[in-house]
Formats: sequence, structure tokens, C-alpha cells
Amino acid sequence: MTLMEEIALRQSARFGLLVLGCLAAVIYAAVFCYRGPSVAKTVVKSVPLLSFAGAGLVSFANPFVVGALFMSAVGDIALSRDGERPFLVGLVAFALAHVLYILHFWGLAGGITGAFEVPMLPVLVILFALSTEWWLAPYTGDMRWPVRVYVVLIAVMGLLALGLPGMILATLGAFAFLASDTILSIQLFRMEAGSRWQVPASVALWVLYAGGQFAILAGAGWQKPLF
Repeated sequence: MTLMEEIALRQSARFGLLVLGCLAAVIYAAVFCYRGPSVAKTVVKSVPLLSFAGAGLVSFANPFVVGALFMSAVGDIALSRDGERPFLVGLVAFALAHVLYILHFWGLAGGITGAFEVPMLPVLVILFALSTEWWLAPYTGDMRWPVRVYVVLIAVMGLLALGLPGMILATLGAFAFLASDTILSIQLFRMEAGSRWQVPASVALWVLYAGGQFAILAGAGWQKPLF
């Protein structure tokens, strides 16, 4: 295989996996995201982020981004099941994903100082993180400290995303990811199981989450943005 043939093959695989991931994400949003656990739900939910990670892997995307997408897929699989143990596995997996995004964004932004070029925005992120001590932490029971650590991680990721140099798509993706985490925390700890808001919240959560991850990959996963 010549170099040009390998490049063409990798590019075809990249776009094929991205399309597969997006199609699976749409199917999951339309059919599964608001339903209870099932084998089909777990299988479909595992496809989008694994496909995005595969697309990055075959086309030399940043290893931190590929790792974050893979850990997110692990979290997706875990949270598609009921029980405390799957929840803890999912929490750890997503925390690691945020750590990897933090490392990637730190390198791109050259530290956290770039976040403060527009002072009001980082202040809002910090105030939001602090507000969870009022509306979230008191309702998390034994999970209070893991949830607090998670809040710190997503806040740091958000701050670093504000300093990304000209990567507006990735910045929007990071905040979509943060918004999806917020909706999930409300569903888990503040919303009643039978609430009429559960279905729209599940759909919004998934759209923000899958769309946000795609945007991070497309905007900051490769040396040259996808769009």
C-alpha cells in the first residue's frame, strides 16, 4: 500500500466512523435515551463515542482526546445499567475523561490564564460550580465528595475551554458537555423518577452530551479542525 492509499484509507475510515457515530447517536436519542435498561440500549449507546474514538485513532487525533472519548464510552455503557456499582464506574470513567480533556485544553491554551481575557465568563463558571453546594451537594448523600470532585473537574475543563485559541467549536462542545452533566445531576438527585420532565431531560442531556463530544473532537481533536 502506497502512502497516498494509506492516507485515503484512513480518511475514509475516519469519516465512515464519524457518520456511524452520529447515526447511532440520533437513533439513541429517538428511541432509547428515555427508556429503562436493556441489552439493545447498552449496545446502541456504546456505538457513538466508540466510533468517535475510533475515528480519532485511525487519523492520528490527539491521544488525550481519543482517550477521553473512549473513557466516555465506558461511562455510557456503565450508566446504561441500573445500580450503584454501574453508577460509580460511570462516574469514575467520566471523571477520567474530563481529566484528559483538561490536559489537552491546558496544552492548547497554554494554561488557565487565557480563560480570564473576558473576565465575566470565568466568574460565571466559578459561581456555577460554587452554587452546587446549595442545590446539589445536600441531596447527594454518600456521593457528596465524589460529586464535589466531579464538579471541580468540569469547572476546570470549562475554564480552560474559554481560553482555547480560536477554537469556538471545541469551546461550545465543552460547555455542551458541562450542560449535559448538569442535567444528569438534576435527574439523579433532584428530579422525581415519575416526573413529566424526565423524558425531555433525557433527550436534552443526550443531544448536548453526544453533540458536545463530537464538537470537541471536530474542533480540537486534530491539528487541523474538521470544519
